[in-house]
Amino acid sequence: MRNELFDEALLDRARDHAYEFLRTVDERPVGARATRDELLAALRMPLPETGDDPAAVIDALAAQASAGTVACVGPRYFGFVIGGSIPVSLAADWLTSTWDQNAGIFATSPLSSVVEDVAREWVLDLLDLPRESSVGLVTGCQMANFTCLAAARNAVLRRAGWDVELDGLQGAPRVNVIVGAEAHVTIHTSLRMLGFGLRHALPVPTDEQGRMRADALRKLLENVSGPTIVCAQAGNVNTGSVDPMREIAAAVREHDAWMHVDAAFGLWGRASRKTRALLDGVELADSWATDAHKWLNVPYDNGICIVRDAQAHRAAMTVKAAYLEQTSGVERDQVDWSPEFSRRARGFTVYAALRTLGRQGLEELVDRCCARARLMAECLAQRHGVRILTDVVLNQVLVRFNDSDEITRDVIARVQRDGTCWLAGTTWHDKAAMRISFSNWATSEEDVRRSADAILKCLEAARHP
Repeated sequence: MRNELFDEALLDRARDHAYEFLRTVDERPVGARATRDELLAALRMPLPETGDDPAAVIDALAAQASAGTVACVGPRYFGFVIGGSIPVSLAADWLTSTWDQNAGIFATSPLSSVVEDVAREWVLDLLDLPRESSVGLVTGCQMANFTCLAAARNAVLRRAGWDVELDGLQGAPRVNVIVGAEAHVTIHTSLRMLGFGLRHALPVPTDEQGRMRADALRKLLENVSGPTIVCAQAGNVNTGSVDPMREIAAAVREHDAWMHVDAAFGLWGRASRKTRALLDGVELADSWATDAHKWLNVPYDNGICIVRDAQAHRAAMTVKAAYLEQTSGVERDQVDWSPEFSRRARGFTVYAALRTLGRQGLEELVDRCCARARLMAECLAQRHGVRILTDVVLNQVLVRFNDSDEITRDVIARVQRDGTCWLAGTTWHDKAAMRISFSNWATSEEDVRRSADAILKCLEAARHP
């Protein structure tokens, strides 16, 4: 039985397929080339009665990888702020799957518990956030926002004399939830899951860069009373802009409200001396949500929730059961800090990436991506009819062509078909735009120039079809 747990030939086969994918990912078209029907034709079959040969199964999956996957780990993928994986984080992810630890409590995996404890200390230090804060590792920024807002709900209702974890929301004091007009959809989804609902969220207007207007927030706060949560944003998904954190924090404190910051990628700007001033005052918030699988460049899925009030965080998440061997508080039970019990030991990849990059390496990674974004904007802006819509403050470039929705969408579609790079379309202030995101450690200046040339060629083809 022991030998059956270790199939060296099968693992070697999988490794060889992985090596081949990584060796060729820079040469292949960035977008997927297989259609749904083609993939179904290759992979759909009646479920075998006795099971297929494991090597054949691995080969069948790997055979579809070059055409059926998107080369988001490659250096010319600029869509959806998806980072790549630095080599050490990929290696750590392989070990994570091999060890197959349940990271729920200390008793099920002492190593993952300790590693997450260390990662917590490093994250707070690198981002210079309150060191007493609690940290949880979750699937992504969707669940990071959810967890932080669950802690916020606990805290603001506790101040009002209500235990939401025991008594629920029925009969509870109404909680005012204030969001920027350009809040990310994961904030909206979190509000739905937490029982706040979207209809009751109070929007705050934003400026021409997508930043929440602090003056409008102050006026709104003056007209609400009772438990209140304000959701700010560090890294607008279209523009990369950051809300005026210090002004927002001052207004929030005056009204004894909770300040949450959705910072899926923007929070990593704290790691660089060049971008740190952009996030001045973010440390004054009560909670922060970010992704490690974006700018830290570790594999999916890996989000981070950070809460200043560890008591509220734990109260919102923890569960107890007689059959569980939970600790008295010295060792870390990860179930105290995330919505999941049985989950992947995400801390190994975070630990490996932070230890390998170090403070200097992470700063260089952030600076490099920001520089690549500026270079892309410069390359595109030289062509007549290309308009960079907003300031390039972090890693996002927002572009419009010929001041035309039709031409802009056509260029985006042509670029995606061309395959030199991949990027996405968006709508910015009711106008079509191209969004180019830089968060991959491997993107070079040559990748940027090559991609810019491809975009401009597609623009010419769209102008003269």
